[in-house]
Amino acid sequence: MKMARILSKAGNDQSGMAFIETLVALALLGLVAVAFLSGLTTASRANIIADEQTTAESLARSQMEWAKEAAYVYSATSYTPAAIPGGDDFAGYSATIDASPLHNPDDGIQKIAVTISHYSVEVLKVEGYKVDR
Repeated sequence: MKMARILSKAGNDQSGMAFIETLVALALLGLVAVAFLSGLTTASRANIIADEQTTAESLARSQMEWAKEAAYVYSATSYTPAAIPGGDDFAGYSATIDASPLHNPDDGIQKIAVTISHYSVEVLKVEGYKVDR
């Protein structure tokens, strides 16, 4: 009789251990899944930021060329930016072109600052010089 009770308790302990092992395995699997999904989220966000930076850089360069090709205006504080292309790639982007004479009085050299914003948040600012030729 005593042996039967001991064997019966040993059998119950084994089934309890299998349950605990299953819970531990599921917890570890959950941790791995969370880490994997977190990595995917981070990579996706990095891709969005890189795309935003690349688009802003392209717009800033084209706006700077636009400002340099525009007629020189003595003592100008800004220039009208070029139209931003339509389409989904450029949705929400805007540009401003600020100008300031390098010397006072304006001797034909201006510092140009092009600021690119995406949904009213400044993304990139590029500076260059414009010369009256």
